[in-house]
Amino acid sequence: MPIPFQGRVLPLAPGTFRALAHRNFRLFWLGQLVSLTGSWMQSLAQGWLVLRLTNSPFQLGLVGFCAFLPVLLFALVGGLAADRVRRRRALLWTQGLATAQALTLTILTWTGRIQAWEVAVLAFALGTINAFDIPIRQSFLHEMTGRDDLQNAIALNSLAFNAARLIGPAIAGLVLAAAGETVCFLINTVSYVAVLAALAAIRVAPAAREDAEEGAWLAGIRDGLAYAWREERVRRLLALVAVSSVFGMPYSVLMPAVARDVLGGSERTLGYLMGASGAGAILGALVVAGRRAAKGAEGAATLGMAVFGGGLLAFSLSRSFATSFPFLVVVGAAMIVQMAVSNGFLQLAAPPALRGRVISLYTLMFLGMAPFGSLLLGFLAKHFGTPAAIGTGGAVCLASAIGFGGRRLVRRGPAVTPRPPA
Repeated sequence: MPIPFQGRVLPLAPGTFRALAHRNFRLFWLGQLVSLTGSWMQSLAQGWLVLRLTNSPFQLGLVGFCAFLPVLLFALVGGLAADRVRRRRALLWTQGLATAQALTLTILTWTGRIQAWEVAVLAFALGTINAFDIPIRQSFLHEMTGRDDLQNAIALNSLAFNAARLIGPAIAGLVLAAAGETVCFLINTVSYVAVLAALAAIRVAPAAREDAEEGAWLAGIRDGLAYAWREERVRRLLALVAVSSVFGMPYSVLMPAVARDVLGGSERTLGYLMGASGAGAILGALVVAGRRAAKGAEGAATLGMAVFGGGLLAFSLSRSFATSFPFLVVVGAAMIVQMAVSNGFLQLAAPPALRGRVISLYTLMFLGMAPFGSLLLGFLAKHFGTPAAIGTGGAVCLASAIGFGGRRLVRRGPAVTPRPPA
């Protein structure tokens, strides 16, 4: 049987799994796969808990706002930290704190006295941890794989994230129906052992880390912002990510309301819907993993955004599980193509000393802008209905992608046919 790490498993493109040949990355990837499965279980159970406690789609949006707001506030600081700290050691700290957050949520839910505001506070705490963890973790990929396999590692990291997104909600739906939210939170707490053990086993040579320049933190942040603004392609891709984050991504926050109120389903329905989106994302990640270079990143990201928006618009019109499921597969695949291609291009384009700060800007656009989207779609869902809120977001993403693609064609100009000589 072909060895998956060599990337020869057909019909996938050769080299699809090549980054897993690096021992450090392989350990990290497997630990992440286990831990992220638990995290997705907690995410789904948390949404169901909030809906059960408040019976309000707006409260779902509010908790989503609390989860993503810290990224908006602290992502740039986290990016600078990623350029200046020992990343493996820093990740041990961030993952340890995330374990403590999950344990606290488990205990409070187990008592039966948990309130929605406590869930919101804990969501804010985890968001703060993630504001530092994400840019440090993304920067750490380069230490484990080197430049040649960095883009593949980014895609495989997305694959692990979305495989967990497929597995976690499906398991959580069954566990919710059988045992309730507390068990989901407990499983997530235990799952962090895998990534902590992997980080403890990783050995990175000191030479593998690029030492960033020292200096004032504010000046360091300004340097990262100036680079991103100066580089036109970087600026454009970040803008596309921001639009998708505000108007498209928050659809997942409203999924409990879709499952229960629109489709008339239960916890299992919610798990299947989230799993559909995760299955699509896995397909998208495999496509990106097969790419050999960042060439054509703008076009691929724009196309991914257009399909993402169109898929959301179609999903908002569905009133049956049979049609909602395939639409969510398309949505998940398109979203990951846009985001993974953008992430890979930005990391490869960034100077090594600024990599963490560029990643933090991507994180800021990807997750930091999401609080506004969560509040916006929660408001629209409250006043116009959940389908209208999701459809509006999809329409904005689709229109933005079409407009951006059209401007690119105009800037290039039409092909000019030389006149024959008079």
